[in-house]
Amino acid sequence: MSTDASELRDAGRPDAQAARNALTGIALMCAAVFCFAGLDATAKFLVRDLPAVQVVWMRFLTHVVLAMIIFRVWRDIAIFRSRHWGLHLIRSLCLLGSTVFNFLAVRYLQLAETVSIMFAAPFVVTALAGPILGEWAGLRRWLAIAVGFLGVLVVVRPGVGGMHWAAIYSVAAMGCYAFYALLTRKMAGTDSAAGMLIISGAVAALAMTPVAIDAWVMPKDASTWLLLLSTGAYGSIGHLALIQAHRLAPAPLLAPFMYTQIVWMVGLGYLVFNDVPGPWTFLGAAIVVSSGLYILYRERVTGRG
Repeated sequence: MSTDASELRDAGRPDAQAARNALTGIALMCAAVFCFAGLDATAKFLVRDLPAVQVVWMRFLTHVVLAMIIFRVWRDIAIFRSRHWGLHLIRSLCLLGSTVFNFLAVRYLQLAETVSIMFAAPFVVTALAGPILGEWAGLRRWLAIAVGFLGVLVVVRPGVGGMHWAAIYSVAAMGCYAFYALLTRKMAGTDSAAGMLIISGAVAALAMTPVAIDAWVMPKDASTWLLLLSTGAYGSIGHLALIQAHRLAPAPLLAPFMYTQIVWMVGLGYLVFNDVPGPWTFLGAAIVVSSGLYILYRERVTGRG
């Protein structure tokens, strides 16, 4: 049998398809966290002149409007059919809770402290994916996650003193995000990506409406309006990529690639805010990337963690 024929035969195997799905899921996860980094950078720029609750509300409102236009919901309302409306509500509140608790935390804590706590989410996802989803991580994947988390700590270098009481807000934000990711994976196989994307944004937008209207400040110019509206684009595209990633790959495999967000944050910080990364940042980013590349290598070679 020729080499080409052998490759075609191998390409048709279920394990080959699973490997391709896993690699596509990893790529989508990286794209998602890139969008989230863009969202954070845009929000950081906007909150200098606008209330944070207004930015959060517009992020969810434009997220919903954009998603409804993209998926043309008026042509097929079947995308909203679900047997898991309770999970939809919980997942939506988890997304909102992650945003709100993170906002409360940064009022009191240094950004390094909140980021270091938030990036503990992959541990929670990996630990709970087994009992909740039946997706058990192997020892090598656990070690890669630990190395990636170490890289994040090298970048942010949180203080060694006593933690402020408001750290509970960051812990809550991290927990909300972890459960949001787990529920996304659980529902991705049965519910439409469009429905999951729109419902989560709609619930969050409705919940934020009274507070946001009360705090509303008119944007000063067209560029501010454009940036404000772009938050919804970053959010909707990012979460759509996240949903599709969890549709294709198991949660423990995807969890470590959440760490790549720190690389995008460093780049955008330099480009947008002229924050020059120091040597510790480069060292930490190298550790994070190495952790992700190792898992990618293991997935290509063995299809296992």
